[in-house]
Amino acid sequence: MLRRASTGFGWLAFAALFGRHAPAASPFNASTLPPFNSRLIPHAPGRAKRVIFLFMEGGPSQVDTFDPKPRLRAENGKPFPLRIDATQFDAIGKTLASPWDFPPRGQCGTPVSELFPHLGTCADDLCIIRSMTSQFPEHAQACYALHTGSGMQGRPSIGAWATYGLGSESENLPGFVVLHGGSVPLGGLANWSSGFLPPRHEASIFNLVNDPVLENLSSAGPAVARANLLHFIAENDRTFAAQLGPHAASVESAIRNYELAAAMQTAVPEAADLRGESAATLKFYGVDATDPLKARYARQCLMARRLVERGVRFIEVSAVSGLRFVSPWDQHGDLKRDHARNAHIVDQPIAALLHDLKARGLLDDTLLLWSGEFGRTPFAQGGNGRDHNPQGFSIWLAGGGIRGGQTYGATDDYGYRAVDKIVTMPDLHATILHLLGLDHERLTYRHAGRDYRLTDVSGHVLRDLLA
Repeated sequence: MLRRASTGFGWLAFAALFGRHAPAASPFNASTLPPFNSRLIPHAPGRAKRVIFLFMEGGPSQVDTFDPKPRLRAENGKPFPLRIDATQFDAIGKTLASPWDFPPRGQCGTPVSELFPHLGTCADDLCIIRSMTSQFPEHAQACYALHTGSGMQGRPSIGAWATYGLGSESENLPGFVVLHGGSVPLGGLANWSSGFLPPRHEASIFNLVNDPVLENLSSAGPAVARANLLHFIAENDRTFAAQLGPHAASVESAIRNYELAAAMQTAVPEAADLRGESAATLKFYGVDATDPLKARYARQCLMARRLVERGVRFIEVSAVSGLRFVSPWDQHGDLKRDHARNAHIVDQPIAALLHDLKARGLLDDTLLLWSGEFGRTPFAQGGNGRDHNPQGFSIWLAGGGIRGGQTYGATDDYGYRAVDKIVTMPDLHATILHLLGLDHERLTYRHAGRDYRLTDVSGHVLRDLLA
């Protein structure tokens, strides 16, 4: 009755008051759709309240970053002795040693490549997974798998699943934000899609290449005229939604997106305004760097911390554009030059983000994920590059219930294939959801006649990683 009478305004008020604590992952029902800023009850107490995903687009080389292999140096330039799986470009070269040393870092003594002098200071907070695998050796499919759990386009992104399961902690900011540095992953915006989930779970893209970070954000005209216009639009939207009855889910989601957009007109400019940060903080992150790409990435990382403080549930920090035409870490040639440039761009800002979150007491309940879509071969492509390698690569997690100062799993002596404690994408996703307090087997959505989940029909929580 409340939903159908007076164009639904009574129902809207009721939902706003009583819809904030709906159980997570209950079957979708348009008539009980909670508001966009709902705070849902997780399946279990979660160690993490939010996630920052640092996406290293293109595939960093594991044997040049976090998985040192002395055997590569001993056999550098010799024919690669192991069976070689099909590669993307089939330009198989000789065994290729890493040009960087791996000094032990932190009290844990974890070896971290010289590529990351700043990040190495955070070694005691990092849980480095050396046995990550992907099913896909091609960028677009591998990006989809990392983001959505499937190599096919059309599935919801992990950020969408997180907000579907937990809602948002913010009244006036989206639950899922992509801090866009100018580089769109191969596969396009579908990596950040809500898929078949309600549209309000779609990522909001803050473009940090431009100012303002969102187009068409500022309101136009006198405040009274704008309020009257919004009231008129709301009345018509509610009338239309009431006529649709049980088929109004998409319209309701669109209405709530518009309501959120109105709230964002004030909240986003404030969150994106770094003038309130001290000169020391800006320098710490590298916002003042002479390298414009590093300065842009530093701004993204500082923005991530600011959004965490404002209750955004899931934040992806994308790669910056300008190093390559696509996929910045995709070094099929000039490995030494371009991996060094990529690391220079991200090293200081990411380390500063970790230290800053820790100093502010936010790291304990903020989970950080650093990952590319796959790794790279331990043999050369041509003479000085590396091809795609999904058989075994390195990622890391920190904060949010993760036990730092450890490495997990292993690749073979050449860093080619994962051989111990092999981790799949569903395992990674199940673990992230678990840390958020969500059971990956119970977080489902009814679509096309079946209950879908992020991990599909597999995945195990990696309990050895947990603090």
